[in-house]
Amino acid sequence: MTIDEAVARMDYETAAAELERTVQLLGKDQEDLAESVRTFERGLALARRCARLLDEAERRLNELAPAGERPPGP
Repeated sequence: MTIDEAVARMDYETAAAELERTVQLLGKDQEDLAESVRTFERGLALARRCARLLDEAERRLNELAPAGERPPGP
């Protein structure tokens, strides 16, 4: 299973938690450049997954309650 396949199966909470761990890894000194690149690629895939899930949730909310019917948000 590739990184993208594994990430594509994650729900938002799992992807966000994995992204947080990945960012922490990137903040540490890593001696292996190839490993750093793989970590970065995974973080990028996780960030895209989170953004996609948030966009889908917003779209569903907009379909359920058009802007004029929703209470004002934060």
